[in-house]
Amino acid sequence: MSLDDEMAIDPAVFSMLEQDAPVLARLRQFALGLDRINWFAHLGEPPSRAVREAAAHYADRLGFPEADLAILADFDDAAAAAETLDWSSPAWEAEELLRADLTARALTVVSEEALEVGLKLIAQYAATAAKERVEEQAALWDMADEAAVNLAVGSLVQAINGAALALVAAADGGEPTEDHPFICKLRLFERGRWPVALIGSSLSVF
Repeated sequence: MSLDDEMAIDPAVFSMLEQDAPVLARLRQFALGLDRINWFAHLGEPPSRAVREAAAHYADRLGFPEADLAILADFDDAAAAAETLDWSSPAWEAEELLRADLTARALTVVSEEALEVGLKLIAQYAATAAKERVEEQAALWDMADEAAVNLAVGSLVQAINGAALALVAAADGGEPTEDHPFICKLRLFERGRWPVALIGSSLSVF
């Protein structure tokens, strides 16, 4: 996967921006590592201790320490939960507030153009890595619904975007990156799971 193949921008433009905003080099390395992670490899399995810890840490950092982990049994259940996600739920609103805060902080570190280009790079690599892994798992689960596959891809791409924003914003010397809720959420994906929704007192994970 090359920069020329996967980016819809001029690589020379990215290199120039990278010189002016060194934090973009971190985003490039982050992007290059995405296809080395075995995304969605442990869907529906009993949760390991690492998964339980990652889920608890994410819920706690997001502001919902009372949330219990609920493992979804199959792809159909996960897709149904994702399709009926309440966009006005407290957890969703908490994430949107965090995203707005990170964006504002990131723009104190890099220009709007540099941030846009960096996130575009991340999105391209994330979508490619996510789609390949989800399609592999969908075949194993006999999931032929393309909409369900797209829901899983979109969820991972959004999580990666949030983690990338946290990486850029951390360059302002603020909150440590490893403790940010978006980084904690990405750890669940890195462990081969799909955190579908946090609603009420339940964190649903496939």
